[in-house]
Amino acid sequence: MKLTPCPCGRTNPKGQALSLDTCCGPYHTNQNAPDAESLMRSRYSAFVLGDVPYLLATWHSSQRPAELTLETEGRWLGLEIKQHRVTGADTAEVEFVARFRVGGKAVRQHERSRFVREDGRWFYVDGDEL
Repeated sequence: MKLTPCPCGRTNPKGQALSLDTCCGPYHTNQNAPDAESLMRSRYSAFVLGDVPYLLATWHSSQRPAELTLETEGRWLGLEIKQHRVTGADTAEVEFVARFRVGGKAVRQHERSRFVREDGRWFYVDGDEL
């Protein structure tokens, strides 16, 4: 049985890609992400997989849009985590570059995202385009 590699690109210590089932998949179903970087990776994977309910559920209520429509013509190409920085007891930032192609054009989204932990659960708050 061939396992699906996780879209976030996380690898084990030997440099082998982790499967979706052992990486971001558990966060998409019922497990809380242990830190802001893991939540960021799982949200990227949710974008790739079109999992709108997960994206909305992990968006902080102060910033969460009423609805979310994903670009269906795009193709996600990869995620690079530049930095994960703890900024307080329950806050963190993750700088990342997400690459995708839409309409034949390559796009890079470089962002510093802010996260907050409430009741033991991490949420995406907002981010600044870099």
